[in-house]
Amino acid sequence: MFVIIAGGGRTGAQLATILLAEKYQVRVIEYRRELLSRLHRELPTEVIYEGSPIDPAVLEHAGIREAQVLAATMDTDANNLVLSFIAHKMFEVPRIIARVNNPRNAWLFNENFHVDVALNQANVLAHLIQEEMSLGDMMTLLKLRRGRYSLVEEKIPNGAKALGIAIKDLGLPDQCVIAAIIRGGKVIVPSGGTVFKPEDEVLAVTNQDGARRLSELFAPPGR
Repeated sequence: MFVIIAGGGRTGAQLATILLAEKYQVRVIEYRRELLSRLHRELPTEVIYEGSPIDPAVLEHAGIREAQVLAATMDTDANNLVLSFIAHKMFEVPRIIARVNNPRNAWLFNENFHVDVALNQANVLAHLIQEEMSLGDMMTLLKLRRGRYSLVEEKIPNGAKALGIAIKDLGLPDQCVIAAIIRGGKVIVPSGGTVFKPEDEVLAVTNQDGARRLSELFAPPGR
């Protein structure tokens, strides 16, 4: 996958480092001299493109027409929004991710500026706190479909309500699917008649309502 990162600050540089380690094709666009000096110490020279990320000529030179993803990580919301709009309208980039610097501007990061994913740290932290409070010991492994669904994991303790009951009789919502059970170090692909046992590690794909229901069923006695 080819990813263009606009902005060579700490966020952009670290993102590039991670993606390069995963063998992605990456370009980082930056114009500030003090940041370019650091980038050349941290990243391969061929990854770095000098110039303004909101200049279409610079974007063209960096290969934006071939990019599958654009990550707008500049330090001003105005530039990130302008770049998102340009990337979609002029270059038809399939996926645009933009950083929200000021949470009060988050409402602007939507389809009007062609932002597919807005990274608002305040919202992310609030969501994690809410999720931790509501889901108990359940762990979220992966977010799917723009956060509407999650891959979650939890170990079932002794005394949980779900023990001894077939999956089909648990009353799970339609949008909650038990994907696998790890029992005694072996993976079990469950069916409707599968019955949970203590210490089962359960993997499920679910929305928020389903996650809350699973948390109730898998909670230890007295919680």
